[in-house]
Amino acid sequence: MPDLLVELFSEEIPARMQRRAAEDLKKLVTDGLVEAGLTYESAGAFSTPRRLVLTVEGVLGASPTLREDRRGPRADAPEKALEGFLRSVGLTRDQLEIRDEKKGRFYFAEMVKEGRPAAEIIAGLLPDVIRNFPWPKSMRWGAGSLRWVRPLHRILCVLSAEDGHEVVPFALDGIVAGAETEGHRFMAPGAFSVVSFADYEAKLKAAKVMLSAEDRAAHIWEDASNIAFAAGLELVEDKGLLAEVAGLVEWPVVLMGQIGPAFLDLPAEVLQSSMREHQKFFSVRNPKTGRIERFVTVANRETADHGATILAGNEKVLAARLSDAKFFWENDLRVARDGMAPWLDQLGNVTFHARLGTQAERIARIAALTREIAPLVGADADQAAQAAEIAKADLSSEMVYEFADLQGVMGRYYAKATGYSDEIAVVAEEHYAPLGPSDDVPVAPLSVAVALADKIDTLTGFWAIDEKPTGSKDPFALRRAALGVIRIVLNNRLRLDLRDLSKAAFRHHGIGSAEATGSEDDNTLSYVADLEAFFHDRLKVHLRDEGIRHDVIDAALAMPGSDDLTLLVARARALSDFLKTEDGGNLLQGYRRAANILAQAEAADGVEYRYGADVKYAETGEERALFAALGEAEAAIRPALEAEDFATAMTRMAQLRGPIDAFFEAVKVNADSQLVRRNRLNLLHQIVETCTQTADLARVEG
Repeated sequence: MPDLLVELFSEEIPARMQRRAAEDLKKLVTDGLVEAGLTYESAGAFSTPRRLVLTVEGVLGASPTLREDRRGPRADAPEKALEGFLRSVGLTRDQLEIRDEKKGRFYFAEMVKEGRPAAEIIAGLLPDVIRNFPWPKSMRWGAGSLRWVRPLHRILCVLSAEDGHEVVPFALDGIVAGAETEGHRFMAPGAFSVVSFADYEAKLKAAKVMLSAEDRAAHIWEDASNIAFAAGLELVEDKGLLAEVAGLVEWPVVLMGQIGPAFLDLPAEVLQSSMREHQKFFSVRNPKTGRIERFVTVANRETADHGATILAGNEKVLAARLSDAKFFWENDLRVARDGMAPWLDQLGNVTFHARLGTQAERIARIAALTREIAPLVGADADQAAQAAEIAKADLSSEMVYEFADLQGVMGRYYAKATGYSDEIAVVAEEHYAPLGPSDDVPVAPLSVAVALADKIDTLTGFWAIDEKPTGSKDPFALRRAALGVIRIVLNNRLRLDLRDLSKAAFRHHGIGSAEATGSEDDNTLSYVADLEAFFHDRLKVHLRDEGIRHDVIDAALAMPGSDDLTLLVARARALSDFLKTEDGGNLLQGYRRAANILAQAEAADGVEYRYGADVKYAETGEERALFAALGEAEAAIRPALEAEDFATAMTRMAQLRGPIDAFFEAVKVNADSQLVRRNRLNLLHQIVETCTQTADLARVEG
């Protein structure tokens, strides 16, 4: 079976589009092959700045011939019906066959779809794939109608097998598919022919093109780390930049340059941000001082002077960039040393959201809510409110205006320059956390208080104006804010009433009040309940990553105290772990046996059996033993629940399985005596009530 090689060679493809484009090419072509009847063994996609490449191994040499019997009208049907059938199948009457069926005699047409060679199928498929390729942005050039991300120069399309190779013949806007490609733009210009993927990959490497983006990234990281280590320094890890730079070069050449001494005292974060955003440079740190002292750049060619000219140019451009950063830094420090009041005043003119006021108004709400949260997380209320008031002051600074990703980081520097303590200054940086699922969460009480207030204010604000996430759309990152609250609460094991905090935050948005009654209070509760449900949905997503099933979470959610996330998650984790054990199965079986019979009796009788059973009406030893076991279990379960030791409580509940089974084997619940029957049904209720003190087991599936 032949192998297919496709290369689409163009001008430089933006790095951010390359990986997705390679995967799109792979999917579109392989899906098209399978749809046309060509199976294959494996496929791989690659990208460089100038090419998208697809290799498909073990392609079927031709699509199979397909035969289908299509039934037509009855043999005695009107002539027009037969003529219509003949037109639909493209046959004549003498090519039809009459067959006997259960419902009569019918015309049948044997439809034959002849197989086609792979080259013919591919020649018809690829032009359509290329013309309709899903680039985020594309362009036209010259007089043709073809759109591509950048001008397309060559199409390589070869089918290769052990007995030779062939070019798949097709043309697109004057570009004729062939077996030729080109190497590196500067170091190996000119075309060369290939006969297979192995030949292609080897010749590309000889022509100074490293095909795999992963190989280029690994090469860059290894070389850069070694160069830094040789100088007694260390490379600052930046996976995003590494992936981007790997998409900018076909033959990576790693060079390390100097940062001018005038800029070495700039904050490390300023140097990193400036070099990463503007120059795509990696930062190189002195491990002894933590200062950024050098940079690594990745060139796309080898030079006779070993990169000296390239480095000189880069150092000159970097000096100009860092001169701007130094100017911003020094200007901002002058403001900060005189106090942050000018910046805070400016935030009164900056709109946070048209319906939620200015940044200054938002800061006032956050500070007020922080004051209420602080005592609950072990923070001083006055200090927490003070930290909240200055946490976003750096949004008015020149540095953050130029480098938005430094918000919070610069706030910490400026707060310290103003004279605030380290504990208050660090809040400016930490209150934004966590921004992503892998980010650390704040643990310092002041940072925790402000971070919670910031996120809860955001959530309640957008809930108040009915700007909630819908489907995949979440323009204000409210899912991230809710997950941030959840992670902060759980990681710090905080015991907070989310409903109370939400009510307080809604009050700061003008919804409800501490003395609200009647319809006003009902309105507030509606907002609070809706937001609480949103938190619970986010919690399910968070716990699903831990392997906790949604039904287990629902079972914990149904219990009192579901607004206390730490308590709720402790229940869910304990139940999840317990259900994986033999005792977990015993608990479920014992509960279900009692619950099912009780539910059936209540449905049939139209009453609820919710009264205490009395042992004096017990008639058998097994019945009296169950009464005793329930009493002993309750005595052990109560202190375990008070200590929130759910595992111990459930273990004790599971031990009821034996007495419950013995009861059902020896006792007829629906006794002839109505008094005894009611007592036994009330006893079943006692079993159900005992077994559901940690979670609502009725919600557990399976």
